[in-house]
Amino acid sequence: MGNPAGVRRDFEALERRRREGLRLLRQGVHASEVARRVKVHDRSVGRWAKAYAEQGQKGLRRAGRAGRKPRLSGEDLRRLERGLLKGPEALGYETPLWSSGRVADLIQREFGVRYHAGHVWRILVRLGWSCQRPEGRARERNEEAIRHWKKVRWPAIKKKPVRRGARSSFSTRAD
Repeated sequence: MGNPAGVRRDFEALERRRREGLRLLRQGVHASEVARRVKVHDRSVGRWAKAYAEQGQKGLRRAGRAGRKPRLSGEDLRRLERGLLKGPEALGYETPLWSSGRVADLIQREFGVRYHAGHVWRILVRLGWSCQRPEGRARERNEEAIRHWKKVRWPAIKKKPVRRGARSSFSTRAD
């Protein structure tokens, strides 16, 4: 059981809680009462007491970063972003769209680190990038002609059942 998504552990606060628990134990407060006051499980208090007995204050120090260390450093991430800004055409792709597979390919080429395409999005989110869908519009598109068609031509050819005397299956008129 960990923290809710997006909530980082506050290692200093956890260390302060362990020290407070130990202070209460030294004052003679029962372990279950210490656990209730510092809002942890009884077993945690027992672990803290054991760690203190074996290692002293060092046993109560914060654990540090949880989980595996990242395979890309901060400088690597900045280099990756510069590569992303150049566009996928710089890698030889025909279209200017990044996919997670293409980003994974860029990471492997630049840094020699393999990431599954399904996990690349985490790196992109860390960089402030988001998933976007390109609009499927032709490059030859004529915006003025489209506006004219929508404003003039479409209303002229659109079916208007009431005006032409035709009946619509959605008509609410009673005959």
